[in-house]
This record gives sequence, C-alpha cells and structure tokens, in this order.
Amino acid sequence: MWNAVMSGFDWLIGAGPTVMLPIIITVIGLFFGLKLGKAFKSGLTLGIGFAGIKLLLDYMAANLGPASQAMVDNIGINLDVLDVGWGSIAAVTWSSPIIVFLVFSIFAVNIIMLLTNTTSTLDVDIWNYHHMAIVGIMVHYVTKNIWLGIGASVVMAITTFKIADWSQPMIEKFFGIPGVSLPTVSATSTLVLAWPLNWLLDRIPGINKINITLKDVQKYLGFFGDQMVLGLILGTAIGLLGGYDITTSLQLGVSMAAVLVIIPKMTSLFVEGLMPISEAAQDWSQKKFKDRKLFIGLDAAVVVGNQDVITTALILIPLTIGLAFILPGNRMLPFADLAIIPFRIALVVALTKGNFFKNIIIGLSTSAAILYAGTITAPILTDLASSVGIEVAVAGGALLISSFSATSLTHSFLVFFAFVGPLFVTLPVMIVIIAIFWYYFEVMKPKAKLDKELRGLETEEQSL
Repeated sequence: MWNAVMSGFDWLIGAGPTVMLPIIITVIGLFFGLKLGKAFKSGLTLGIGFAGIKLLLDYMAANLGPASQAMVDNIGINLDVLDVGWGSIAAVTWSSPIIVFLVFSIFAVNIIMLLTNTTSTLDVDIWNYHHMAIVGIMVHYVTKNIWLGIGASVVMAITTFKIADWSQPMIEKFFGIPGVSLPTVSATSTLVLAWPLNWLLDRIPGINKINITLKDVQKYLGFFGDQMVLGLILGTAIGLLGGYDITTSLQLGVSMAAVLVIIPKMTSLFVEGLMPISEAAQDWSQKKFKDRKLFIGLDAAVVVGNQDVITTALILIPLTIGLAFILPGNRMLPFADLAIIPFRIALVVALTKGNFFKNIIIGLSTSAAILYAGTITAPILTDLASSVGIEVAVAGGALLISSFSATSLTHSFLVFFAFVGPLFVTLPVMIVIIAIFWYYFEVMKPKAKLDKELRGLETEEQSL
C-alpha cells in the first residue's frame, strides 16, 4: 500500500506543475463541495493558464538568456560563480534522499497551522515545496543531521505561510485576485528586505514624496512608454549590447514586446479558473470555521504577467547585470534566472502600489542581497549537486554554480545560516527576528488599522 502511494506521489511530482496543478485543484474543488465537472474545469483552466505562462517564460528565457549572456561576454567581465537557474536547483532538490521526509513535513505543518488557526493559507502549490525543501537539504548536507534538515524546512514552511498571510491583502488589492495568497518562496522572500526598506523610504524627507507609477512613465515617455514599445526598445538594446546584428536585435525586441502583450492574457485564465474554487472555499470555511477566511496558496506565476511587474523586471535585468559587475565581493554571474526576475519583483510592486521609483531601489537592493548570498553558498551548492549525481553544465569558465533561488534568496539564506551556524547563537537570533515580524503583523499593524478607522469615525461624527 505504502509503495503504491509513494509511486503515485512520485508520478505526480514527475508530471510537473502543468499536470499536477489541475489534479490538485480538482481534488481541492471536490473537497470544498464543487461538482466533479466544475472542479475539473477549474483545475484544467488553471493548468492551461500555467502552461501558457510557462511557454512564454521558456520563450523569454530562450531569447533573453543568451542575449543577456552575450551582453555579459561582450562587456568582458569574468565572474567564477554561474547562475544555472532554478530548474537545476529543483532537480538537485527532488533528487535528494531525504526529499520525501521534507515534503511530508511541510505538508503536515500547513495542515497543523490551519487546524490551529495560525495560518489562513492552504498551500496547493506542492511543486514549489522545493524552495522550502532545498534549505533543509543543504542544512542536512552540511551538518549530516537529518533532524536539523527537517527543522530548517519546517521553519521555512511556518515563516513562508505567515508571509503569505501577511502579504495577501496587498496582493488582492493590487492584482485584483481575491481569496489567493502566494506562498512561493522565490517571490515572498524578497519581502523580508522589501518591507523594512519600504518603511525606511517612506520616512526619508523628499524621497517619500516621489511616487512614479507606470502610468506616469507612459505619460512622460508618450509613445515610448507603451508596454510593447518599451519591450521592443529594451530587447533591441540588450541585443545590440550583446553584439548581435541589427536584424537579430530587432527580432529579440519584438520577442520581448510579444511577451508583454501575451502574458497578461494568460494570467487572466488563472482568475477565471480560480473563482469557483475561491468561492467554494469561502463557503466551506464559513461553515467549518464560522467567519474565518481561507486563502488558496498558488504559484506566484499568477501575478507575473502584470504590466508593472514585467516592465520593472525588464529594466532590472540589465541593471542587475551591471550591479553584479560593480558589487564588491560578488562572484556570481547572473544568467539563467535573469528571465524570471518578475517573480523576484512581483510582490515588491504590490507592496509599493506600483511606485516605479521604489520598485527600482528595492529591486536593486534585494538583487544585491541575492548575489552576495549566492556567492557565499555556491561552494556548498556545487558539492551538493555533485553528491546526488547531477552534473550541471558549467559554461563561460565558471568554477562554481549558484542560482537566484535556493539559499541565495534572503529568507532561505537566513534560515540556512541559523541552522548551520553556532546554534546557541544563531537559533535565538532567528527566533527573535521571526518574533519581531510576527508581533508587527499580528499585533501592531491590526491595532494601527483599528485606531485609524476609529479616528475616521470620530472625524465623521464631528463633521455631522
């Protein structure tokens, strides 16, 4: 029986998100009381939307990745840690001998937190468990202690679900997707730095008055501020800087313009497929948990098609490459994950309400943190990949591998460091940091919101 269950689980994971997502959403829909036909249609619609986005991201990576690398080679910078992309890291993760223990631990944490009302996120994005699992795998590889490895992934799960809860209101308000949270570490991790940076920018005189939105950019740039025109310009510029001829550069520009136009149409399928599930989940939660809300935890791919996100990401790509060249102590060469920078910036855009100025400042700051963490953990990640028999093709003379995922992400790096450092020091520090965030979002922020509403009522009464 157990072997059959594990074989089914292995098959589901191996099928990938485009197959796994419709199945999981269908099961979730049935659980929340939808009829089979409606549940299956919702799942299939989400699967189609994901497949469309994946095709576009692959198309973007196939075109933009080599062009970005050519631009790097043409400028002549030599860095010895190569970004091999999240796909390579996911392969390392799912090849680990302890992956089964970590996946079930993460799933158990989600269920326990739901039952104890410590989270409102029901994470159906099992495919992206690898972001939480890789931290435990790297801790286990360094410490040779499976319990520390499981502990690291459990902490990643707890904190990821809470960040998903805390960021859900801004996601719903900015992107217009109700009843959804995004427990994708590659997206939520950025908020660990973005939240305090945004708070700081709001308190710097002069800086806090700057509010440049995409509409403002389009207004000032006129014809050149249009999404497809901006994609054409940036794509063509990257091609020319990479040494491409004018024809090939223009082809790259048209490809980037196409991505900007088509991705929003694909993401609309997520909303269409999700609405029946979201409504059923709310009805179910009201019956089972009275007035409590449940959020369906999905892949952050549902929001990367937003025009603000894509535009900011396209501008951050060349800036991130430039940052890697000038950042003191950095050895990491951005490459394979350049095309998925939209995931890293998506929640920052929601946090700043589309403030283009803040997006660039915070985006560069979080990219710098990723480059440093990627540089620090590259030797361990390189050895880990070899230990599970995965040979990652290394190009450009790079000696080590890294990625813009795994423990390069700020959230993941901090948890990894806490579990491999001197535990009597690092674990208490980690607990204090988590407690500060928890207290702010669970106590201080709701209280401030209530006080603001009460002041508004008092003002309204006085005016009457």
